[in-house]
Amino acid sequence: MTLIEEVAALLKARGETIAVSESSTGGLISAALLSVGGASAYYRGGAIVYTPKARAALMGVTKDEMGEMRSASEPYAQFMARTVRERMASTWGLAETGATGPSGNAYGDAAGHCCLAVFGPVEMSLVIETGHGDRAANMAAFRDAALKLLLEALKS
Repeated sequence: MTLIEEVAALLKARGETIAVSESSTGGLISAALLSVGGASAYYRGGAIVYTPKARAALMGVTKDEMGEMRSASEPYAQFMARTVRERMASTWGLAETGATGPSGNAYGDAAGHCCLAVFGPVEMSLVIETGHGDRAANMAAFRDAALKLLLEALKS
């Protein structure tokens, strides 16, 4: 059983749902979750929150709610996981934010920097650094790390 098949099987067996907020993966997390037949049983929806404008329009997050919090940080990933869970009324919220490359982001993070968070019956977060600027490889690595974090939360 593949990673995504295991995630899907657990969500289906428990009757639980997932919503996703992703940025630098550009929809790869949602695509993976939707790649399993019967995904409508567990996938509530997702948003690619790549810019502040998208964050406001898709997630309803205002500048005041952001306060001093910055994107591409662990607190931001945790906030977005909670927000997407609430907005989509799902059991779980999963969020990803980072810098895929080839260069770093405006906040000073190097390419390969990613923050992930899961919010639901269990809360978990993770920061990874791939150490390289290969954009496509980083996008895949961030997706895989997000799904592994979700599986870990589901098994907790």
